[in-house]
Amino acid sequence: MRKPYTQLFVHLVWATWDRLPLLDHALRPRVYRCIQAEAFKVGCEVGAIGGIEDHVHVLARCSPAVSVSNLVKQIKGSSSRMVQRELRPGEFFKWQGSYGAFSIAETNIQAVRRYIRRQEEHHRTGRLNATLERTVIDD
Repeated sequence: MRKPYTQLFVHLVWATWDRLPLLDHALRPRVYRCIQAEAFKVGCEVGAIGGIEDHVHVLARCSPAVSVSNLVKQIKGSSSRMVQRELRPGEFFKWQGSYGAFSIAETNIQAVRRYIRRQEEHHRTGRLNATLERTVIDD
């Protein structure tokens, strides 16, 4: 049976609870590895991951069988459980309930990948893409 040819790229962003600075430098690599592994389990390949103390950005190429909401639910849930049970038991850690998701054209993949990988620099210098930083709809 033939498989469909798809180019489905999504840029995800979500924050810690109340944007608390819960993702210190020591924690981020482990959380990122967990996110990458969980995305793979549901049929997505992570092309870039980055963030700062209070939020995470992920660029993923997804199978057409994967819904964005299920992908986010899986990676947020698994990474939160890992932090709470293994890395920082007894400490507060929680993701916010919402997230931002943006479809990315193949021609923009490299620019988005650079943006995600340079999150610390962008936040330090204030050179942010306001759209790609949104995690909620303003009322």
